Amino acid sequence: MEVRILGINGSPRNYGNSYKLLSVALKAAEKEGAKTELVNLYDYKINPCVGCLSDDLVKCKYPCIIEDEMKILYEKVLRSDGLIISSPVYWFGVSGHLKNFIDRLTVFENMIYVEGRCWVEGKVVGLIAVGADSGQVQLISNLMATFNSMGMVIPPWALAYATTSGDVLEIKDAVLDAANVGRSVAVMTKMLKRGNIAWYDPNLLDNMRDKLEQVKKEVWENKRERVKTSPLR
Repeated sequence: MEVRILGINGSPRNYGNSYKLLSVALKAAEKEGAKTELVNLYDYKINPCVGCLSDDLVKCKYPCIIEDEMKILYEKVLRSDGLIISSPVYWFGVSGHLKNFIDRLTVFENMIYVEGRCWVEGKVVGLIAVGADSGQVQLISNLMATFNSMGMVIPPWALAYATTSGDVLEIKDAVLDAANVGRSVAVMTKMLKRGNIAWYDPNLLDNMRDKLEQVKKEVWENKRERVKTSPLR
């Protein structure tokens, strides 16, 4: 069973700390049998998203209307089973180029409104953040919410971060955490590939209308009981 992990370096430096920990994570994924590829985002021209869905929801779809080198990265993402994203901290968030990349992935997520399924649903993601100051956990938390909203799977121990302006490879805990990011992404990917699982059902509410009515009834009854016993009556 072949597992493909794509590493995304969101730093303009292919020798910096974000790159270093990403490389460690990919080496650990290889130890689990995964085939890996590392992409330096700043080698590609990625224009900002223009927000097509704000005009018409279904206009945001693959292929993206913007003609740039993101189309190369789209193919790499589609061929991959898992992603490991590594970024320096730029004002408590990701680098600008990485933000463009993430925004442009909306064409995959929005296919749920075009075809009924997000094209990156079920892909596994791990996250790495490095900075000389604060903001690493904030950055990772934001990305976890973003990628989970795209239907991606976040396994246990799929985050690593470090605060340093020196060589991050000298920080044993950070290196160990990064290695475990790679391992957890590879392990979870292998588990998921054993079955074709659809996680998000756009028609789910059609099949649970009776349950929704139960919720409304329970809420109404709870509110009525609270009003009866409230000292503010």
